[in-house]
Amino acid sequence: MEWPDEYQKLVNTMMNDARVVIDNAVCATATVVRVNSARKRGMLLEAVQLLTDLDLTIKKGYISSDGRWFMDVFHVADGCGHKLTDPALLSRIERSLGGEAAFSSPDDNSHDGDVGGLAGLTALELTGTDRPGLLSEVFAVLRDLECNVVEAKVWTHNGRIASLIFVKDHDSGSPIVDAHRVHRIEVRLRNVLRGDHDVRSAKTTVVSPSMTHSDRRLHQLMFADRDYERVSSNEASSSSNALVAVQNWTERGYSVVSVNCRDRPKLLFDVVCTLTDMEYVVFHGTIGTDADRAYQEFYIRHMDGSPISSEAERQRVIQCLQAGIERRASEGLRLELSMPDRRGLLADVTRTFRENGLSVTRAEITTEAGEARNEFRVTGTDGQLPDRRVINAVIERIGKDHLKLKQERAPPSHHKATTPREEAAEGGGGGVVGLLGLGNLVMRNLYSLGLVRSCS
Repeated sequence: MEWPDEYQKLVNTMMNDARVVIDNAVCATATVVRVNSARKRGMLLEAVQLLTDLDLTIKKGYISSDGRWFMDVFHVADGCGHKLTDPALLSRIERSLGGEAAFSSPDDNSHDGDVGGLAGLTALELTGTDRPGLLSEVFAVLRDLECNVVEAKVWTHNGRIASLIFVKDHDSGSPIVDAHRVHRIEVRLRNVLRGDHDVRSAKTTVVSPSMTHSDRRLHQLMFADRDYERVSSNEASSSSNALVAVQNWTERGYSVVSVNCRDRPKLLFDVVCTLTDMEYVVFHGTIGTDADRAYQEFYIRHMDGSPISSEAERQRVIQCLQAGIERRASEGLRLELSMPDRRGLLADVTRTFRENGLSVTRAEITTEAGEARNEFRVTGTDGQLPDRRVINAVIERIGKDHLKLKQERAPPSHHKATTPREEAAEGGGGGVVGLLGLGNLVMRNLYSLGLVRSCS
């Protein structure tokens, strides 16, 4: 009989395909996206990544994993804080979260995680000790080696630098595949990264451009480079803007991670990415925002089902989460460059920064139809905000029509939202903001989501 086989196929389809429901009626200030599917490792990160790659803001969320089943509820808005009304965007969200090829159109380059447009390029991964002018030296070496930079992302944190740089041969426009030339590029860049005072090893690797999501890969490079370790007593004593607490809830076998920090785009992605790459599984969680603050709470275990087992591990989780939050929140002024691309453009621009005492703390390099569209975060060499007269001089030198200082956009104004912790504490003596202890608060959080029953 063929019926059992067909039945099994039906069961497999139901278990593997996510069910996505998008609701614009239930909330006055956000579009509610519900995702139900079989639980698999990395499912939460995939969902958050897809939403953030569409430049959507996750204002509130609930995460629950019951046995083999997984349920997420996200309250999302666009970059201006408005509900989503574009039918094409809503359809795209539904198809993407439902498991279809999320970004299959060859003409679609609208999200920063897409590696489809990087085919035919050679990808370089760089990590090492950061220093003033380093990026200028890197781009100068690539220019001298006849490498044309098409795309690049650069992060700096805690004295370390990580970068993904996508290049092609300047003359032919082809990827660089000759083994001797690849080796020469790696050696030259490694020498630049090492410099004269590198306290750790510098790494330069040529990899396939069809790798993982670019932002996640930068997190992984920084994590492997142990950027979460403070390198001086001064840095060790300075407090992070991200408040992270980790405690064990022994009765239920969970470790509870609480995050309280300034809200910003892609914050949830950075936190979930860090937990996932540290090989923790998020079983339940709540996410909330209040004005410019974000509050997140996750109930996690190791992949083998055990909670955090030592004080050293607890401290490491706190350090890694703080680092994961801080990497993208680089200090500095934002400069945007838009001009026709040419050989050595990046080397010339970053040399101008260096000669005027500016350090690049973060960069995103893109090239579209022969046009360079680049964004830089810059500080003075002392790490402080640069003098505006210096910025004006740099703009004048590069060209007012090409380089512009961009003012920071204020976060979308929200009505005063109730955070998950405030919801849990209602009737218990007033609103609760910040990191609180466990006990009754955890129980109320779980009961409010129906999680105690599901975990029994």
